[in-house]
Amino acid sequence: MNPLVPLSAPCPPVAILLLKPPDFFVLQNKYDLIAFIFSCSFVSLSIHSPCPSLSVPGPCEPEDLIDGIIFAANYLGSTQLLSERNPSKNIRMMQAQEAVSRVKSPEGDAQTLTEVDLFISTLRIKVLNADTQETMMDNALRTISYIADIGNIVVLMARRRMPRTASQDCIETTPGAPEAKKQYRMICHVFESEDAQLIAQSIGQSFSVAYQEFLRANGINPEDLSQKEYSDIINTQEMYNDDLIHFSNSENCKELQLEKHKGEILGVVIVESGWGSILPTVILANMMNGGPAARSGKLSIGDQIMSINNTSLVGLPLATCQGIIKGLKNQVQVKLNIVSCPPVTTVLIKRPDLKYQLGFSVQNGIICSLMRGGIAERGGVRVGHRIIEINGQSVVATAHEKIVQALSNSVGEIHMKTMPAAMFRLLTGQETPMYI
Repeated sequence: MNPLVPLSAPCPPVAILLLKPPDFFVLQNKYDLIAFIFSCSFVSLSIHSPCPSLSVPGPCEPEDLIDGIIFAANYLGSTQLLSERNPSKNIRMMQAQEAVSRVKSPEGDAQTLTEVDLFISTLRIKVLNADTQETMMDNALRTISYIADIGNIVVLMARRRMPRTASQDCIETTPGAPEAKKQYRMICHVFESEDAQLIAQSIGQSFSVAYQEFLRANGINPEDLSQKEYSDIINTQEMYNDDLIHFSNSENCKELQLEKHKGEILGVVIVESGWGSILPTVILANMMNGGPAARSGKLSIGDQIMSINNTSLVGLPLATCQGIIKGLKNQVQVKLNIVSCPPVTTVLIKRPDLKYQLGFSVQNGIICSLMRGGIAERGGVRVGHRIIEINGQSVVATAHEKIVQALSNSVGEIHMKTMPAAMFRLLTGQETPMYI
C-alpha cells in the first residue's frame, strides 16, 4: 500500500506562501512533493519541489495533463466519513481503508460496479460513464484533499467546501467545540483499476504542473525559485522575538504560590502556545471571576505556564496539561512557574522579494501550517494563531481573500500581530469558557 498523498492545487485568487516542503513533512516518493495544506480545505497555498523544473517529473507529459488524460477504471461507489479539520497522515490512511471496507464487497460476493473513464487534468477530475460518456462526477482539482492507492484500488477523498455562513457540513460534537474538535463531512470515491498507482501518480503530477502554470501566469519563473538562493536569504536572518531569549530573561520568569480551598478548581482556561514556538507550552487564556487564579492577582492573560508543582508542561499535549490542572482540585496550595507574555504575539517577517514565498498557510485569518526553517517561522509565525493585524491594519473583520491578497503582495518587512485562535474566540465571546 502506498502512503496517502496529501494534495493541493492553486486556483486564483491564491497566495503562494510556501517555497518548499518542510523538513518535518516526510516525502515517501517523488510524487509526495505536492502540497499538503489542502487538508485545511482552502484555496490559498501550496508547496512544490525544492528544485522545481519545467519538466515536472511524473508518468505523463505535462502538456498532456494540461489538456487532460483518461484512464479506464471501475467505479465501486462513494461513502461519507466524518473527519477533523486537519487529521494526521495515519488517520487519513485509516479513513481510506474504512472507505474501501464500506464500499467494496467482501471476497467472493458480487461487486456492483460501473465502468468509467477517469479524466484527469490540471483543472479538474471528471468521471464519465464509459458507455454513455455522461458525466457522473466533476470535481475541481483543488477540491481533492487526499488520494490513496491500495493495490488496485484508488480512493479519492474530498471535503465539501463550506459557505462562509454556518454549514451543515460542519458538525460540532459539543456546543462551542474548538475548531480542531469539530467534525467535517469527507466524501470518499472508490475506484478499481489495474493502473491504480499510475492514476495516483498522474493526479500528483497534475497538481505540480498546475502549480508551475500558476507561477508563470503570475509572472514568476519556477526556475527562479532556487533552493540555494532561498537558503542564503534564511541564513542572513535572525530569529525575531526569539522565545529562548524572552524566556531566559529573569525579569519575565516568575515563581508563584497560589492559595485555594480544598475541592475548588483553579479557575483557568488554557490553550496551546502554537506550533512554531521554540518552547511549546500552554497559555493562560481566561480566568474565572472570583476563582483562585483571578483572586491571586498574580496572573495575566497571555502568561505561559512552564510548570505546576514542579511538573514541567513544556512539550506536553494540551489534554495532558489540562489533566494536571484538574488534579489540583483537592490541594490548597499550588506552585506555578510562568513566563509573563503579552496575549498578542508580534511577528516580523523579512521578505526581500515577492519571489520568496512566506512559508505558511492561512484560512479565514487562522494560521494553519508553517514551513519549518522558513522566513515566517523566523519571523515568529505560529500555527493555530489568529492574525489580528497586518502592517498596522486590523484584519479581524477582513474576508479571507483580502487577507491572502495582503500577505501575498507584501514585500520588505511584514509586521503582524497574532494570538492563539482559541484565546481570540474566548475574548470575543465566540466561545463559552470551560474553566478547570
